[in-house]
Amino acid sequence: MAGYEPEKDKVLKEWHCEETGLLVSINQYGEGEPKLQIGPRKLKKKDGTDRAPVKAGRLTIEDVLFIYDIIDEVKDELTELANPLE
Repeated sequence: MAGYEPEKDKVLKEWHCEETGLLVSINQYGEGEPKLQIGPRKLKKKDGTDRAPVKAGRLTIEDVLFIYDIIDEVKDELTELANPLE
């Protein structure tokens, strides 16, 4: 069995919550099925530069409202990517 190959891991679409740093993305590994990923968080330092990404962990109400606002777009994108012939 072959190991993980980073070059096969693709981000197809990404949404970023500016308020909490939460990333929501649709990813695909090789020719596999596109899947939804919630997290990590990309936060900023006080000087405005990016910090290293951290796990999403538990979601706040701000995170839930962000996901609620984008869920129809996420569903449409994932449906189109997962079923391209329909």
